[in-house]
Amino acid sequence: METIIVQLPDATDPQDHLPGRPSGDRGGKPRLLHLGPGDIVSFGRGQPGGTDVAIPLDDPGISRHAGQLEAAGDYWRLSNFSRSVSYVVENLEGAGEYLTVAPGRLGAPVPFEFSRVVLPALGGTASFKVFAPQHAYLGDRPADGLGEQTVHPFALDPTAKYFLVLVALCEPRLRDPSDSTLPGVGEIVERLRPLESCRDLTRSAVNYHIDYLAFTKLRLDPGEEPGTSADGGGRTGAKRARLASVALRFGLVREEHLALLPRRTRT
Repeated sequence: METIIVQLPDATDPQDHLPGRPSGDRGGKPRLLHLGPGDIVSFGRGQPGGTDVAIPLDDPGISRHAGQLEAAGDYWRLSNFSRSVSYVVENLEGAGEYLTVAPGRLGAPVPFEFSRVVLPALGGTASFKVFAPQHAYLGDRPADGLGEQTVHPFALDPTAKYFLVLVALCEPRLRDPSDSTLPGVGEIVERLRPLESCRDLTRSAVNYHIDYLAFTKLRLDPGEEPGTSADGGGRTGAKRARLASVALRFGLVREEHLALLPRRTRT
């Protein structure tokens, strides 16, 4: 089972689900590497054309083999092969939180679910993103310490921005189960913007979070992958409906989660 996803910089993708190989063949979308536990991929400038590294970083200021990352369960490790510069791993869901991987450091564990690896380069910086969608937050411990711990099938982080999007999507039905309406992407943006963490939230970001929830976290069958039509239109509306249905059916979003949303203003 894949546990780590790497988004390559500035690339569009062809479909291939082998570990450490690109996946997806729908032009204009990020090129992804899907890794399972134990998979190791290298990053750097590589040989001409970057053919010998899985994550090419095309800048003359970056070593040909700058480092590697290893998928390990629900997190990953970063190795820095440089002898002179540190690499930074930013928490994309945090308020400026980051960790530094010192020169020569091998196997530094990264605990973030959404990360950006940043390397100094002649052109400023070079970076790529790493996601750990199987991050475990809840699980049932085996009785008396026997056997393996049960992994929650839907590992959702209630502190993540994608979870706020899910709560806002499910809000009408949580407040009134007979309400069959679902908010559109624009409505979700306006609903969450009063929150400090969502001041810069955009429609494209909400669409990204919905896709991440539907196809990575809740693992809905993509079938004919929905397009990016207008709010509530066609396949995009069907995708949001399926997402809300699964979240409510399995209790992933409950009434108490409404407290995460901004207070509603009376008109």
